[in-house]
Amino acid sequence: MTYPFTKSLEHHGLVAGFCKEIDLAHIIDLALGTSEHRQISFGNLFVAMLINGLGFTGRTLHMYSEYFSDKPLERLIAPGIKPEYLNDDALGRCLDALYEHGVSPLYQNIGEAVVQHLKLPCNSVHLDSTSFHYDGVQKLCDSDDDINHIEITKGYSRDHRPELNQVVLNLICENQSGIPVYMKPASGNINDMEGFKEIVKSHIKSLKAAQSRRYLVADAALYVKETIIELDKLSQLFITRVPQKLKETKILIAQSSTLDFTDIGNGYSGVWHRSNYGDVKQKWLLIRSEQAKKREAYSLTKRMLKKAEVERKTFKKLSQQRFACEDDAQQSLELWRKKQTYSDAIEEIIRLPIYGKKGQPKKGQMPERIEYQITGSLFIPLKKRADAIQQLGLFIIATNDLSEDMTMEKMLSTYKEQQSVEKGFRFLKSPDFLTNSIFLKKPERIEALLMVMTTCLMVYASLEHLIRKKLKEKSLYFPDQKKKLYQNPTARWVFQCFQGVTIIYLKDQTPMIVNWKERQQVIIDCLGGNYRKMYS
Repeated sequence: MTYPFTKSLEHHGLVAGFCKEIDLAHIIDLALGTSEHRQISFGNLFVAMLINGLGFTGRTLHMYSEYFSDKPLERLIAPGIKPEYLNDDALGRCLDALYEHGVSPLYQNIGEAVVQHLKLPCNSVHLDSTSFHYDGVQKLCDSDDDINHIEITKGYSRDHRPELNQVVLNLICENQSGIPVYMKPASGNINDMEGFKEIVKSHIKSLKAAQSRRYLVADAALYVKETIIELDKLSQLFITRVPQKLKETKILIAQSSTLDFTDIGNGYSGVWHRSNYGDVKQKWLLIRSEQAKKREAYSLTKRMLKKAEVERKTFKKLSQQRFACEDDAQQSLELWRKKQTYSDAIEEIIRLPIYGKKGQPKKGQMPERIEYQITGSLFIPLKKRADAIQQLGLFIIATNDLSEDMTMEKMLSTYKEQQSVEKGFRFLKSPDFLTNSIFLKKPERIEALLMVMTTCLMVYASLEHLIRKKLKEKSLYFPDQKKKLYQNPTARWVFQCFQGVTIIYLKDQTPMIVNWKERQQVIIDCLGGNYRKMYS
């Protein structure tokens, strides 16, 4: 190479520095093994995929060596690594090896290393799922050798792309920084209730043994009788939202106007309720949210009109039926009434004489039989609207922690930390990070790809947590977009501030870092160690 020349370092040194701190390449190589016949180890390939994934280039992980042609690989990964080593064949073999080893157990090992390195308390962990759609044009390969891989197929699409095949990703994140500590891919047609049930049966025990977290938190999909019974057997405390379709839930919400709510703060109030659902002793907290009430009131009329239109069509269908007797018609009408959420009818049951022949019946001719038909007009009773308004902003969360330590404030704040998982899903689906869709053809490699993507989220969230923590410990400040100093920058903003950082290589001289600014030095002074070596 002709001197002088440059290499683009930018924020990649932060990503590589954290990978070196937790010895990520060694963890991967220890699990997948090494070989003298490979130009680059699987551990170093894995780190390369993370650096590419967190490059925010909009590319998929099915990358090309050209991406690393201007990167200082000797610093970021290891000495002797050349861009041409990072080719499609090598990456494909790495993905295959990840799948063969088992992506979930391997990822759990990495998660444990990160939690220990950052000294996170993990008081609670949060379970949720999302989906990614498949945009490949070819038919996915069917493997007869392994029937245990996930199935890329149509299912409920969170991306509103029901016409596309998809895959589901389940994540468990710690509560403080949203760092995923466990991941599990699942087939595209699995629902959350089945997926969560499987995770509880197969993995919660090992996760509980590995980490000192106390509560498992999830949305209403976790609240299935079999699942909460299993959690209780494992002595696992949970906090979860209760589905509103349960009979006990409906009764409690219907009684809300007669209950004495206690102010929790920030627009929330609550009241305790004892439940024994699934023969598991629990405390339910019925919560009224003023913010949610305002949001739901805004769309209540629209929801009622939409539902009423559906109910109008069912009544029209009912009114087209003929019945042999008036009692049958009345019973069908009452059955229809029970199924309606808002509508009721001012009805009339009319008699229809049926004659044997077509045309006008003769004078005095008796009908062969009498049939009955329902007719009438629909309306929405004022009481039903009043009841709907009364129930706005109400929801229930449940826990099997019956101790006095579980206060309303603690239970609500712990449940609201569920947003940490949703924040991670927004990151994974961001068009700046990798892609929201998948182009690989083999389900096995898609499973491995999901592990790589989740590890990218882990590194991103860990760096953000580490930077914020160190800034506060050392009383340092970082400028935001308006030059205002603060101590809670996002990792994305820090990454952007390292844009343009370049290494110049001169013949017979030490390489020099250029485009270096004071704000970048603040981050390096915070992090020190491997990060200082990266940028020196």
